[in-house]
Formats: sequence, C-alpha cells, structure tokens
Amino acid sequence: MRAWKTAVLSAFVLTVSASWLLGQEQGPNRDSSSTVARPRKKDSGTTDDSELPKIPSKLSKKAETDTTGLASFKSDVEIVTVDVAVLDNKGHFIPGIPSGNFRVLEDNVPQPIKGINQGEAPMTVGMVIEFSNLFQRYWGSTWYQTLTAAWGFVETLKPEDYVAIVAYDIRPEILTDFTTDKAKARDALQRLNIAAFSEANLYDALTDTADRMSGIEGRKAIVLISSGIDTFSKINYGEARKKLQQSGVPVYPIGLMQTLRILAESYGRLAPIAQLDFLQADNAMRTFAAETGGIAFFPRFIGEFPTIFQNIHQALRSQYVLTYEPTNKAHDGSYRKIKVQLVNPATNEPLKVTDQKGKPIKYQIIAKSGYKAPREVE
Repeated sequence: MRAWKTAVLSAFVLTVSASWLLGQEQGPNRDSSSTVARPRKKDSGTTDDSELPKIPSKLSKKAETDTTGLASFKSDVEIVTVDVAVLDNKGHFIPGIPSGNFRVLEDNVPQPIKGINQGEAPMTVGMVIEFSNLFQRYWGSTWYQTLTAAWGFVETLKPEDYVAIVAYDIRPEILTDFTTDKAKARDALQRLNIAAFSEANLYDALTDTADRMSGIEGRKAIVLISSGIDTFSKINYGEARKKLQQSGVPVYPIGLMQTLRILAESYGRLAPIAQLDFLQADNAMRTFAAETGGIAFFPRFIGEFPTIFQNIHQALRSQYVLTYEPTNKAHDGSYRKIKVQLVNPATNEPLKVTDQKGKPIKYQIIAKSGYKAPREVE
C-alpha cells in the first residue's frame, strides 16, 4: 500500500514538472515587446510637454490676410455639351453638315451655339448584361444569344477603348472594371456560365452603372443586353427613367428573345399577361434610349449583330459635339429639356438632306433629351 502511494506521488510530481517545462519552452513570452511604447513617468527626469514653449501657428486668426477693400469675383458661366449623331434611315452617320444648320432649343428657347466639332475619339462603354435563371438557363437559346451578343461586341472594340462588364440577376455584379485590356474583358465573360437567381433587377443595375459613368468625360455609353423585364428592383420605372435622364449617359439596348416571342405568339403559347410584360419591356428600353440619346435594337437573328455593333460604333465615334452657354442662368437644380434640329438658316425650315444622286434622305437626330441645372452653392 505504501509503495502504491509512493508511485502515485512520483507520477504527480513528474506530471507537474513536465507541464512547467513545456510552459517555459512553448508558452508565449511574458516580457513585453521592445517595439511597444510605454508612457513616460513624470518623475523620470524628462521635461513635461506643457512646460515647452508653444510654436506659433501660421493658421491662427492673427496670421490671416486682411482682404478688406479688395474686389471679389463670381463666375456664373456654364457650358453645356451635347453629343449629336445624325443618322440616315440605314443607321449610317451623315458627315459634313455645316455648323450653321444646327439649332439647339432649351425649354423651347433657341440657344447661342459656341462651337461645333466633329471627329472620332475613343469611347468608354459599360456593358450591362442580364444573366438570370429567369431566361438565361444553361445552354438555352437565350443563354446562347446573350453570350453571342456580349462576346461579339467586345471583339469590335478598339485597343484604346475602355470597357466595363456588369452582369445582373438579383443584384448587379461588376465582373471587370473599366479597362483597355481585352484579355480581362474575355476573362470576365468566361464567368457567365450558369445563371443563379431567377430575378432580373434591370433598373437597379442600369442606374447604378449610369451613376458610376456620369462623371466620365468623353464619348461614353451603356450597351444593355437584356430582355427588358424587371422583377425585383428597389426603384420603379419612373425613378429609373429620371435617374438616367440626369446621368447624361446614352443607353443602347439590345433586346433579347424577339424570335422566340414571335414563335410563341404564333403557336398560342405566350399568355396575354406575358405578351403585355414584354411589350412594356420593349417600350421601357426604347424610352431609355430615346431620352438619353441612344438607339434601341431588337434583332431577330444572330446575323444582325455585326450591323448593330457597327451602328453603335458609328453613333459613338462619329458625332457632332455642340457647346452652348444657356440663356437661363438660374441655379435651381431644375431639369431642362434639349432639342436639336437641323434647319435652313435662310428659310428657318427643316433642312433637306440629299445623297450624291440628289435623292432626299430621311434622317434622325440622336441627342440627349435634357440635363439637370446646377444648384446654388451655399
């Protein structure tokens, strides 16, 4: 019995000793690091900061410059820039229109045009692509049409063009930010394989992209590849329309599923409510394009895509850039409507455009419908 107690006691002592040794070898260092600053003690012989002489500040009121009696100036000059594309009935840009034939109306009031320039320039494009399980199911016909349009447009970009790719379902996701590197754009498009959510929040994705692009200078546009259906956005159609008007970014929608809808209607497989939804979707995309200075396309065949891409490039690269100083100087933050016209200055009638053979050409003027005036700075 005594031997058993002795053995137990010896084992306990060995266990405690081993635990203490392991704690010494593997445990954290109890000494504080030398890189940690410690507060100084007042009795350490160092001088208190409050006893040091104060350094005079150059920002004190005594150092301020006396501006009494000096003249003050305030500039109320604003310049409005309007990108205008004049296209014939085939969507081709009409060049060489004299500057004297342009007229700009702001709220139906003619404005003095300061300058008109024409030329080609690099463009900045935000591609907003619907990729939802609502329509873009894996290996479905709409899935194939969506990817064909997206890849096809990216391949038409020039090396100096910037592009950003945004895909949306229940929320927008930036697959790649603005870049001139086509390899990054291709990598972003390769992520579009299997759609996730069965929601399509078009208005949220479109207005978010327009807000991001509103401060970008130069030729810019949003290329929207979508069915036009919105299911779950935080904002409604009227709010989206107002935000797009104020952003100043032209929208070029490419409507999906036109052939499928025609076939479904012909076989009686498209319910009346679904027909109404698609008609409203088409009308929304047409309105977004018309009010922002873009063009809406509704292709029925894949073979129409190259012509659509060419028309978008012509409308963006070849434009007349009009600048004018508005006669309305009020800084009230109001929305002001713009209308661009081509007129004959001698008769003040609409300008007649003819081709090389002297035949009249029907044309359309693509320009933004207005802008938001600045507010007075308090």
